[in-house]
Amino acid sequence: MRGVRTLANLRYGPATAGNLLDLHLPEPGDGPAPVVIWSSGSGWLADNGKEGAALVAPFFVERGYAVAGVSVRSSAQATFPAQLEDVRAAVGWLREHAPEHGLDAGRIAAMGNSSGGWVAVMAGLHAGVRAVVDFYGPTDFLQMDAHMLDGGAEFDAFLGIRGGHAHQGSPESRLVGGPIGEHREECERANPITYVRPGAPPMLILHGQADQFVPHHQSELLFAALKANRNDATFYSLPGGRHEHPYVTDASLAPGYVVRETRGGEERVVEGAPPPTWETVEAFLGRTLTG
Repeated sequence: MRGVRTLANLRYGPATAGNLLDLHLPEPGDGPAPVVIWSSGSGWLADNGKEGAALVAPFFVERGYAVAGVSVRSSAQATFPAQLEDVRAAVGWLREHAPEHGLDAGRIAAMGNSSGGWVAVMAGLHAGVRAVVDFYGPTDFLQMDAHMLDGGAEFDAFLGIRGGHAHQGSPESRLVGGPIGEHREECERANPITYVRPGAPPMLILHGQADQFVPHHQSELLFAALKANRNDATFYSLPGGRHEHPYVTDASLAPGYVVRETRGGEERVVEGAPPPTWETVEAFLGRTLTG
């Protein structure tokens, strides 16, 4: 089993918090290691997205990947586009420092959950990473409330607000600097689907239909945009899945999953697709980071 070497709190930008990354490195192998960026979600309310990488790293490091836990600035520090600038800077830092850490600068993937999924997709669309794994990230802020379960009651209760994503205290409103309904142009600039064009990297999208915070419809929109632009994408839809992903380590927690795939603008349902586990994620990365 490969050991994990961790270099913590490496600064990739000027901010005192939010511009830090942790590198979880495999033992030196036959060549430079491909890199998986991980950023955990917080609704852009925290600047510690790198910390979740410690849970992801053991699986991937054992298989020869380096894992970079990347934090971006919270919305309390700076509004959009600061977070996009951060992930671009982090990818640039990894490429610049690849030789000294044994990284393959040409094989970088981005992965994250919730707002970290947003970070991953933005990295794919703006920073030239080779592949994206998006766990239930938001993609079009102004379409969220129309598709919230139970009218957004659980979302409101969790945040102590009333009015869903349109409320000035919602994560999306905080990100763009005010109520999303009053900041439509800012939302368009912060929406990942605004930037989907031909030539986007392959994406693996995973989203639960019972997600109480980010509607499943958000991933449907991303998948549709990728299809319309003839990009490659695989979409795992989980009927009972909420705003979490325990199924990556226990396939029994993903009953009834449906997998759709689009290649070159054509879509099909994948019969007999493997469950949405880390093994399946790694197989996707293995395919997309080679060649």
